[in-house]
Amino acid sequence: MATKPVIFDCRSQPRNIPVITGSKDLQNVNITLRILFRPVASQLPHIYTNIGQDYDERVLPSITSEILKSVVARFDAGELITQRELVSRQVSDDLTERAATFGLILDDVSLTHLTFGKEFTEAVEAKQVAQQEAETARFVVEKAEQQKVAAIISAEGDAKAAELIANSLATAGDGLIELRKLEAGIRFLGTGVKDECKLT
Repeated sequence: MATKPVIFDCRSQPRNIPVITGSKDLQNVNITLRILFRPVASQLPHIYTNIGQDYDERVLPSITSEILKSVVARFDAGELITQRELVSRQVSDDLTERAATFGLILDDVSLTHLTFGKEFTEAVEAKQVAQQEAETARFVVEKAEQQKVAAIISAEGDAKAAELIANSLATAGDGLIELRKLEAGIRFLGTGVKDECKLT
């Protein structure tokens, strides 16, 4: 019986795998993983015998879905956004370990796409609008407070000035009053007086 060789490509190959799963707080999450994989050369006979030449098609989607569902379920939707790097690292570690049991090496695993269901997206947008409105209201209140403080300072300044004038009038006596009267008289007559005005 003639035998023919079976050719396997042992170079690293890319594959994108989309998965829909749920977060800890029951939000729908759409995730796409980009995986660079290759078979372990010494395990090719085992891979061919037990899985087949289309090993990547048979193994990668199922283990990727399994690992993603397991990891994503540990985080709520907000944490998936804020801790994306941690999620990606956890998925990579778990998936690499799982793939090794099938004779596969994962050279790279990266989260390329992460979106949420319509309800969550709308809730996030509504929250952002509410935060912007709250920020605007806070600015208006702060501005009013500053204007109030400025008005108080101005009123206190006017009161202090009036007090100082009253005190100076009281201490200066009639001389200051006479001087003010003379200044007022000069201003009143000023436009029609061309020569020097002598006061006695």
